[in-house]
Amino acid sequence: MNNLKLNPKDLRNDLVPGITAAIASIPDAMASAVMAGINPVQGLYAYIVGTPLAALTTSSVFMAVTTTSAMALATGSALAEVPSTERLPYVVMLTILIGAFQIIAGLFKLGSLTRFVSNAVMTGFLTGVAVLIILGQLSDFTGYSSTYSNKVLQSLDTVLHYNQVDWPTLGIGVFTLALILLLRRTRLANFSMLLALAAAAILVQVLSLSSVTLVGDTAEIPNSLPTPIMPDLRLAPQLLLSAMAIGIIGLVQGAGVGQTYPNPDGKYPDASRDFLGQGIANVAAGFFRGMPMGGSVGSTSLAMSAGATSRWTNILTGVFIAIGVLLFGSLIEKLPMTGLAAILILAGFETINTERIEMVRDTSLSALAAMGITFLATLVLPIQAAVFLGVVVSSVLYLYQASATVRLVEIVPVPDGLPEERPAPAELASNQVTILDPYGSLFFAGARMFEAQLPAADQATRAVVILSLRPHHDVGSTLLGVLTRYARLLQQNGGLLMIAGVGEHVMEQMERTEMFDVIGAQNVFPATPRLGESVNNALIAARAWLDATP
Repeated sequence: MNNLKLNPKDLRNDLVPGITAAIASIPDAMASAVMAGINPVQGLYAYIVGTPLAALTTSSVFMAVTTTSAMALATGSALAEVPSTERLPYVVMLTILIGAFQIIAGLFKLGSLTRFVSNAVMTGFLTGVAVLIILGQLSDFTGYSSTYSNKVLQSLDTVLHYNQVDWPTLGIGVFTLALILLLRRTRLANFSMLLALAAAAILVQVLSLSSVTLVGDTAEIPNSLPTPIMPDLRLAPQLLLSAMAIGIIGLVQGAGVGQTYPNPDGKYPDASRDFLGQGIANVAAGFFRGMPMGGSVGSTSLAMSAGATSRWTNILTGVFIAIGVLLFGSLIEKLPMTGLAAILILAGFETINTERIEMVRDTSLSALAAMGITFLATLVLPIQAAVFLGVVVSSVLYLYQASATVRLVEIVPVPDGLPEERPAPAELASNQVTILDPYGSLFFAGARMFEAQLPAADQATRAVVILSLRPHHDVGSTLLGVLTRYARLLQQNGGLLMIAGVGEHVMEQMERTEMFDVIGAQNVFPATPRLGESVNNALIAARAWLDATP
C-alpha cells in the first residue's frame, strides 16, 4: 500500500505535466463526449471528478483514467436507440453500473484473469492504439477533414488530397512539434509542451491565421462545476449488459496501461486494485454527470512525455481542468487544435515500444502472428471488437501451447542409483512394469495429446503401467475418460494400470466418477510429502502382482 502515499515534494515536479495534460485533455474530453452522442460538458465533468479519484485509488501510479475513444464509441452504441435530448439519465446510470461492475471485479481479485491476455496480443493492441492516436490527429494537424470513419482510410484520403491541406494549419502543427523537440534539449525540457502550445497560440494571433481551427471553434468551454444527480434505477436492467461489456473494455485497456508503465519502484501494478480504482472513478463520475472512463494509453503517454513523476500529475489534471473551466475558458479556446494534435502525435510515437515488439518478433512465429493479427484488428475494427478478438487470440494461443507442450517420458529405476528419464516406448513389453510421467497440461486438448503418446498396449500381455500424476492437482473428464479406456485396454490382455502421486482433489474426482470400479481402489496410490514415495509403493505392488499372477 506504500505506493498510495503522496509525497508533497513531488507536487512541484508534477505541476507542469498536470497543466499540460489538462490543456490537452479539455478538447479530448469534449470530443469523446461528442463521439458518444452526448453533451460535450459530460466529458469534462468525467475528468474533473473521476481522474483525480482514480489517481488516489489505483495501484498504478501513472495510469490516467480518462475518457477513451473505445469506451466513447461503445457508449454511443449502447445509447443508439435513446433520443439525444433524453440521454443524460441513461449516461448517469450506465456510468455508475460500469463502475459497480469494475469494483466487483476488483474486490473478487479478477485482475489475475488478465494474465490470459498474452504479451504478444497486448503488444499488438497497444501498438495499434498508438498508431490510431497518431492517425487520429491528422485531421486537426493538416486542416483536411476526411469523410471516412476509419482512421487508416482517413490517413490515405488525406495523402491523396494533399492539395486540400490547409498549409497554415499544417505549418503551425509542424512548428509546435519542432519547438517541443528543440526545447527538450534545453533546461526547459519539462515546460516544452506548455511553452510550445503558448507560442503556437501567439503565432496564430500575430499572423492572423484565420484558417487555423482553435479550441473555441469546436466547442464552448463551460464556466461551471458539476453538481450531483441521483440515478434513475429503473434504467438499470436494460443497461446492465451494456455496462458489463463497456466495463470489460475499460479493464482490458487499463491492464494494458499497467503492463506498459511500471510504478517508480520498478514493479508492475496490481491489476485487481486498478480495477477497483477505475470502478470508484466511474461511480463518482456518474453521480456528477460524467461519462464512462477507463485507463487511457494516450493520456498516460501524454503525461509521461510531459514529465510525470507521481500520482500528483493525474490529480492536478482534474484540478486544472476544473480551474480552466471556471476561470480560463476564453484563453483555452484560443489554443490551436493543430498544436494539441502535435502533442498527441508525439505521445503516440513515444507509446510505440520497439524493444517490446522486437522481443515478441524474436520469440516465436506464433507470438509474431498473434501480435500481427491483433495489431491489424485494432486498425481496421472498432476498438472494442479488437479487444475481444485479442482475448480470443490469447485464449487460443494459450490452449494451443498448453496442448502442444504435453510430453510423456518413461522413468527407469536404476539399482543403487537415481532413476533415469527416457522417451516413452512406442509399445509396452509383456510381463514388465513401465513407469510413465507426463509433462504439461492434461486438460481436454492436452489429454488428447497425452493419449496419442501412450505406448501401444494391444500386443502386450500382463503389462503393468504406473502413471505418475503428482504435479496434476486437478483433472478434467477428458483425461479421466482416457485413463478409463487405457485401463480397460490393458485389462483385456491381462495387464494392469496403476496411478501414483494422486492428490486429494484428484482422488475425489476419481471416486465421484466411479473410476475405482474400473481401475480398482487398491491400484491408486495417494501422493505423500516425500518425492517418489508413492511411485515406489506402486512399483512394489506391481512387482508383487506380476509374481502372484500366473
